[in-house]
Amino acid sequence: MGEGPLGPFGEALNAAPQSLCHVGWGGFRPVAISADHAVDDTDSVPLAEEELLRARLYGLLARLLRAPPDADLLAGLSAIQGDGGPFGDALDRLASAARDDGAAAVAAEHTILFIGVGGSERLPYASYYLTGFMNEKPLAELRDDMARLGIARADGVSEPEDHLAALFEMMAGLIGGAFGLSDGGPVGLVEQRRFYDRHIGSWAGRFFADLQTSPSARFYRAVGAVGEQFLAVEGRAFDLAA
Repeated sequence: MGEGPLGPFGEALNAAPQSLCHVGWGGFRPVAISADHAVDDTDSVPLAEEELLRARLYGLLARLLRAPPDADLLAGLSAIQGDGGPFGDALDRLASAARDDGAAAVAAEHTILFIGVGGSERLPYASYYLTGFMNEKPLAELRDDMARLGIARADGVSEPEDHLAALFEMMAGLIGGAFGLSDGGPVGLVEQRRFYDRHIGSWAGRFFADLQTSPSARFYRAVGAVGEQFLAVEGRAFDLAA
């Protein structure tokens, strides 16, 4: 996706503990594809390092939005070091927040922000941000694209699919090759951008900006900064690749 659009995060993630490289949620699975449409693994191209880092960052953000980090994940995040610029500064803030706040405090913060009894402070759903209501047209459009891209919700998962954590997991799967077109074809950059523009780019930046102003946010204010900067990088990189 061009040379170095991840900037400092790529270097930081490479230097961070390996526990950060395998986080995600696991709420989705590829749809079974018939043998006639199966992709031949012998023809697959190894994922470029930069694309692997993109997928890992989407997975990390999905994990942090879906559930609060445990002590091990906080320890891994605390080891990240930025390399200057807005993105690097956001990473430094995340590392500092991971060092300052314990797992119990972050778990309580996550509950207030995203679950809260009587109403959460933030609703990270595409339908809500785009229409003001839950389970609206953006969710229906997403489900159509999920079917086309061979993505199915895992058994036992009841969360609406337009939750930002779910969208980020899908994006990670599209980049990393876990998901593909329903006819068995691979997903390239054009298809990644289509999914991003339709389901993420139109609202997720606003959500991350809002998250940073949430009264109860401490650790998640830093998560919001990283998310906002990452999406800015993604948007620019997609434009350059067009």
